[in-house]
Amino acid sequence: MRSVEDQQARVAAAAVAPRPVRVAIAEAQGLMCAEEVVTERPLPGFDQAAIDGYAVRSVDVMGADSGGDADVTLPVVSTVAAGERTPTRLQPRQAARVQTGAPIPTLADAVLPLRWTDGGESRVRVLRGVRSGAYVRRTGDDVQPGDVAVRAGTIIGPAQVGLLAAVGRERVLVHPRPRLTIISVGGELVDISRTPGNGQVYDVNSYALAAAGRDAGAEVNRVGIVDADPKALRDVVEGQLSRSEVVVIAGAVGGAAAEGVRAVLAELGEMEVARIAMHPGSVQGFGTLGRDGVPVFLLPANPVSALVVFEVMVRPLIRMSLGKRQPMRRVVPARTLSPISSVVGRKGFLRGQLMRDQDTGEYLVQALGGAPGASHLLATLAEANCLVIVPTEAEQIRTGESVEVAFLAQRG
Repeated sequence: MRSVEDQQARVAAAAVAPRPVRVAIAEAQGLMCAEEVVTERPLPGFDQAAIDGYAVRSVDVMGADSGGDADVTLPVVSTVAAGERTPTRLQPRQAARVQTGAPIPTLADAVLPLRWTDGGESRVRVLRGVRSGAYVRRTGDDVQPGDVAVRAGTIIGPAQVGLLAAVGRERVLVHPRPRLTIISVGGELVDISRTPGNGQVYDVNSYALAAAGRDAGAEVNRVGIVDADPKALRDVVEGQLSRSEVVVIAGAVGGAAAEGVRAVLAELGEMEVARIAMHPGSVQGFGTLGRDGVPVFLLPANPVSALVVFEVMVRPLIRMSLGKRQPMRRVVPARTLSPISSVVGRKGFLRGQLMRDQDTGEYLVQALGGAPGASHLLATLAEANCLVIVPTEAEQIRTGESVEVAFLAQRG
């Protein structure tokens, strides 16, 4: 039986990153930048007012103070709005009313805040002086020509999108989301648009795994139910290999039908079904198929087991393809609120509800789903916000003991 860590290493070695593509900056959020974005012009591109007020020469208002002992009054010779394109020039002992973002008139070297004046329109009384450069955004204060605005390898977030817009970039080269294909196999499956007959069940896996793929950051193609007929299955899988970076086939491990699936896949490349020292989902398959060696996973038919295997094996591969520096979920220690049973010799990934003690800040965890044999209970997985990670050698964790838990996506 192979360890979880050994299987994760095999999967990581097969990570395939999509070729970089150039996209509009509005579509780049969450993706990794694939180029050094070098600015061609300064930011700001001109001296501008940082606040609403009066553009002045600082030397002309030095006589004023907060007590108002010196009477400094200046004529207001113009009003400069944001977006003004006609240059304005001040003479000594003059002021110009300016809006935030307006170009600073020639000879002015500071902006006098409105609160430090009487707010006059034709003449303004200065209540307090300002130093040179105060409340002025100088040309190139933020970025100079030749500066790198966004570095290659940076995950583009709201701030990076804003900076790209500020330096005039419409498009940026990024590593795109890996394309993930989800396929379900099983003669008992029907789509949710139909009513199951005797012995039939809804196809839960293709919907749940597609959602998990999108949550991980992939671009998902949910194929749905595919006939296990060898020729039909081969045609579908072979067609998807050419348009996917990752393929997941649920219901393809265990039983005679699964053997037929594996035989078809073996014709397309290297595929191995092995027992992994974990529960649930110990029986799973992984290989690389097609000319490009696309990573392909075979997951259990049980939806809970399939989602757990996806979380432990598939999700990290997607995150690596996105260029994430930390592809694994955040793990924290937590104290158990009830006993937890596990399977000796297998690493447990059990559903749990994570909470925090408001007084001590300590993490607390309540296991869900009961005994190890209850891995089929999908409702408890929907209530879980973490996976409790039980060591391989542990059969039971007592109440009050510390365990590691991995955060799942936050609800609400």
